[in-house]
Amino acid sequence: MRVIVVGAGVLGTLHAWHAIERGHEVLHLEREAEARGASVRNFGQIWISGRAGGEELATALRARELWEGIGARVPALGFRAIGSLTVVRNDVERAVAEAATRRPDATARGYRLLDAADARALNPALRGEFTGALWCERDAAVEPRVAQRALKEELLASGRYTYLGGREVREVAGERAVRDDHGDTHHGDAVVLCTGAWLGGLVRELAPDLPVRRVRLQMMQTDPLGEPLTTSVADADSFRYYPAYRGDALDALNAGQAQAPTAAAHRMQLLMVQRADGGLTIGDTHEYATPFAFDTVEEPYEHLTGVVEAILGRPLPRIRHRWAGVYAQCTDPARVVHRQQVRDGVWLVTGPGGRGMTCSPAIAERTADDLGW
Repeated sequence: MRVIVVGAGVLGTLHAWHAIERGHEVLHLEREAEARGASVRNFGQIWISGRAGGEELATALRARELWEGIGARVPALGFRAIGSLTVVRNDVERAVAEAATRRPDATARGYRLLDAADARALNPALRGEFTGALWCERDAAVEPRVAQRALKEELLASGRYTYLGGREVREVAGERAVRDDHGDTHHGDAVVLCTGAWLGGLVRELAPDLPVRRVRLQMMQTDPLGEPLTTSVADADSFRYYPAYRGDALDALNAGQAQAPTAAAHRMQLLMVQRADGGLTIGDTHEYATPFAFDTVEEPYEHLTGVVEAILGRPLPRIRHRWAGVYAQCTDPARVVHRQQVRDGVWLVTGPGGRGMTCSPAIAERTADDLGW
């Protein structure tokens, strides 16, 4: 079988991966020379801890298993089973963490409530003031800025993978074929469109009522910390954002402890992970109303700096990168991804939102199973 994959972000790349693993030939088309969207602008976290139960958690856990196997084969991916700590500062935040450990799926996630001393034993870089942390053993990380390139090199080694960058697909040209902006028509046995947050043009023509929205976020990266940050780190505002923490304890937190004004205005949480070079990737914000602003604003960065410094108990290293990114998210939050046959032999797969880096291996595996690859 010859599979055409459009879009070389993490979702498209993992579709190519599964096709190659099953013995097929892949033609991979990308409108940029290399992926430049959300797949390279994220934390690189394989984030199990906050996922909703049911299908979303099952997808994330399967993806975590797949990532570990892929990482063993592709060391440049930078897979690290580092876990995460969501720090808490007081009783009302601690109550949300404690409630999480009583979930029926707490063992599958690797939840454990730690006091401050045990949290610091796991991550000695956390010298600031906090009372404890929710430990999630199953969380992991990869290197987002190099992951797609590392996977592509492994795919090229198969001899059955062809990559064409700088090719924007403009139309579906009959059954199982697409035409790019060079005027070339590419034929296959199946076409999978993984175009990320690019929801206009061809995607709008093929699926005009797509139940997917775009979300913009701001992030930053620092100079090297100078010491290991041995886990990912989140703050209690993450409880407000992720569905795994919903319940009476979270209701009490929301009712009794307001977010900082900047965090509330920009729908913020702290997520932080250390990159291979020692720098910290820190975020993030969430903007839903379009058209999005074209510039980044400073207040969220100032807020995050204060939160991180309070947790680390030390000044943050110099910020060397600031950026914004946009991802595509299903409008129904219960849906992990939107998968739709849009023409004979042509499928559109989009909308994992902030779950893309976490769930892509399992999403792509499901596509391959459903399509009978």
